[in-house]
Amino acid sequence: MSDTTCDVAILMGSKSDLATMKPAADVLKELGLRVVVRVLSAHRTPEQTAAFVREAARTGTKVFICGAGGAAHLAGTVAAHTTRPVIGIPIAAGSLQGMDALLSTAMMPPGIPVATVAIGGAENAGLLAAQIVAISDPALSKRVDAEREARLRKVLEADAEVSAKF
Repeated sequence: MSDTTCDVAILMGSKSDLATMKPAADVLKELGLRVVVRVLSAHRTPEQTAAFVREAARTGTKVFICGAGGAAHLAGTVAAHTTRPVIGIPIAAGSLQGMDALLSTAMMPPGIPVATVAIGGAENAGLLAAQIVAISDPALSKRVDAEREARLRKVLEADAEVSAKF
């Protein structure tokens, strides 16, 4: 598999974002998707970022997940270089603890959409990416449905355990 051959590409602006971004990769791998994870910066490696995005889209990447803190321009930069879906994850950092990243990620200009999850919401970003890919993959759709059903059962089990105590 080349560096860009995957179903979902996960990009982060800094290696320090890895702990926040890992749940996206974990859920995607659990669902059987091919994932590439990279550290690429909108500001420090703009040419490499653009080249990676174009090549990844050319080789079949279906969705990009981008995490960044502060000004959080990575998701917007990626979206500017592809028409594939881009999901932004604002990273909690600095004095604003991710609020600046949330606004930077969500407030994209018309014509360059970025789906935005909660601050630190990598698991949901992974699930959303899987749901997008599942639209054209019936087997993946069944796995996504089963994953959702497992979460439902877990909550109902917790409900039964708690309600039995009262």
